[in-house]
Amino acid sequence: MADAADAARTVILTVDDDPAVSRAVARDLRRRYGDRYRVVRAESGESALEALRELKLRGTPVAVILADYRMPQMNGIEFLEEALDLYPGARRVLLTAYADTDAAIDAINVVDLDHYLLKPWEPPEEKLYPVVDDLLTAWRETDGRVVAITKVVGHRWSASSSQIREFLARNQVPYRWYSVEEPEGARLLAAAGRDALHLPLVVTPDGTALVDPRERDLAAHVGLSITPAADFYDLVVVGGGPAGLGAAVYGASEGLRTVLVEREATGGQAGQSSRIENYLGFPDGVSGAQLTDRARRQATKFGAELLTACKVTGLEVNGAARTLRFADGSGLAAQSVILATGVSYRTLDVPGVADLTGRGVYYGSALTEATACQGQDVYIVGGANSAGQAAMFLSRNARSVTLLVRAPKLSASMSYYLLQRVEDAPTISVRMDTVVEAAHGKEHLEGLTLRNRTTGETETVDTQWMYVFIGAEPLTDWLDGTVLRDSHGFVLTGPDLTADGRPPAEWALDRPPYHLETNVPGVFAAGDVRAESAKRVASAVGEGAMAVMLVHRYLEQS
Repeated sequence: MADAADAARTVILTVDDDPAVSRAVARDLRRRYGDRYRVVRAESGESALEALRELKLRGTPVAVILADYRMPQMNGIEFLEEALDLYPGARRVLLTAYADTDAAIDAINVVDLDHYLLKPWEPPEEKLYPVVDDLLTAWRETDGRVVAITKVVGHRWSASSSQIREFLARNQVPYRWYSVEEPEGARLLAAAGRDALHLPLVVTPDGTALVDPRERDLAAHVGLSITPAADFYDLVVVGGGPAGLGAAVYGASEGLRTVLVEREATGGQAGQSSRIENYLGFPDGVSGAQLTDRARRQATKFGAELLTACKVTGLEVNGAARTLRFADGSGLAAQSVILATGVSYRTLDVPGVADLTGRGVYYGSALTEATACQGQDVYIVGGANSAGQAAMFLSRNARSVTLLVRAPKLSASMSYYLLQRVEDAPTISVRMDTVVEAAHGKEHLEGLTLRNRTTGETETVDTQWMYVFIGAEPLTDWLDGTVLRDSHGFVLTGPDLTADGRPPAEWALDRPPYHLETNVPGVFAAGDVRAESAKRVASAVGEGAMAVMLVHRYLEQS
C-alpha cells in the first residue's frame, strides 16, 4: 500500500551526472517536499528519460524537472528538450555553473526554461526553495497543462524587435523569439494575416496578434499590472530599481498600503547587470535579474502592488495628498511619495550611433542579444564597473572583447576586484585614451572609427556589436516647479536643501526636512536619483528602507 501511495504522488525529478551533487539535490528537495511529493533522482539524461517514460505509462504527474547543464552524452538542455515531449506541462529548471549562465539564457528560447539556478544553491532556504515553491504553485494553478507563452516574430537587426524582447525579458515574461526568415516565424505571420511589412509581431498567450505594440499595450496583454487597484495609498514608490524595491518591501511589510510604479521594468540599471559580486550576503555573486526577481517576489508577498509601463509626468500637492500624473492622463494619490527613479544611460552623441541603436549598438548589457555575440568581436565603451561586468560576461562567448576607455587609467573608475579580473581575462583588451568618432553601417552596425585622444590617430575597426556604458543622468524633468534639484537634475534632500541651517523658503513646517525628504513635505528621494548618493546597489537598498522609516515619522506627525 505504501508503494502504491508513493507511486501516485506527483513527482519532482532531478538529474545530475555527479553522484554527490545528485544526492545533495535530492536530499534538499526531500527535506522540504518529501511529505507531499515523490522525489526521483537520476544520474544521466538517458536514465532520467527512461524514468519519465515509466512515469508517463503509469499516469504519474511530474511537476518540476531539475537538470544539470554539464552532463556527458546528453547535456541538460538536450535532456529538457526531449523531456518536453513527455511532460510539456512540467516546470523546467537548469542547474548551471557561473560560467554557463549564457547557456541558461539561451535555453529560455530552446526549451521554454522556467528558471536557472547557479551551483552551489546553498543555503537552499534562500536559493532553492523559493524558486521551487513558485514553480509548484504555478504548476498546480494550471493542473499541469501546457502554459501558452508569448511569441515574437521580427527581423534580427530590428531596433523595435530588440526593445520588445528586452522588455519581456526584464519583466520575466516567458517568450519565444522567431526570425521572420524561419519557417515557424513565417507561419505565425501568415496565421495573423500579416506580412513582412508588419513587424515586429507579438502573439500573446490568448492568441491576440499585436504589431509593433507600445510597451503599455504589450504589458496589458501579457498579464502585467498597469492600473492600480485603489485610488489612494499610504505610499507610492516611483521607480523599481534597488531603492524602489527596497522601499516597497519595507513599506508593505510594515503595514503601509504601498504601490510601486515603474516606467519600463523593475530592476533598473542593476537589473541589467550580468553579475554583481560585491553585494553583501552573496559571496558567489548574483545576477541583476536574480536579485530583481527575488526582491519583486518579496515585495508582492508582503502585499505591495507593482505597476509596469507607467510613465509619470507630474507631481501635484493637493492639501495632504501627493498626486502623481501619468502620461495617459490618469492620476494616483497617496499620503507620501518616495522618488526612486534612478538614472538612465547617457547616450553616445557621435555620427551614426542614433540610427544604429538597437541594431548592433546597445545601452546597458542587453542580455537578450548576448548569445548572438558568439565568436564575434565586441566593443564596450566605458570604464566603470558596469562596463567591466559586461566585458566579463560577454567574453565567455565572444572571440574578443575590447574596452574603449576615455580616461588614461581604469583604476579611477573601476573597483579593484573587477579591474584584476578584466586584466587577467585572455580575451579582453583595454584601449585607454580612446573614443568612438563614428559608427558605420546600413541595416546594422558594421564598423567603428576610433580616435586616440593623446596622439589624434584614428582607426576603423570591423564589428557588429557595441555596448555603451558612459555614465548616467536622472530623468527628473517631470518634477519641474515642484521638487528642487541640483544643476545636473539630481533631487536635493535633507541637509542639501538648507542654507545656513535654515530650510528652503517654501518650506512650511516648523521642523527641518528629514534626511531623505525633499522640499515638499512627505516626498522623499532614495538611491541614485538623490544628489550626493553613493551610486551603489547596497546603499540604494539601504536608502529605500531608510526612506520608509522617515515616511512613518512623517505620517505620525501629519
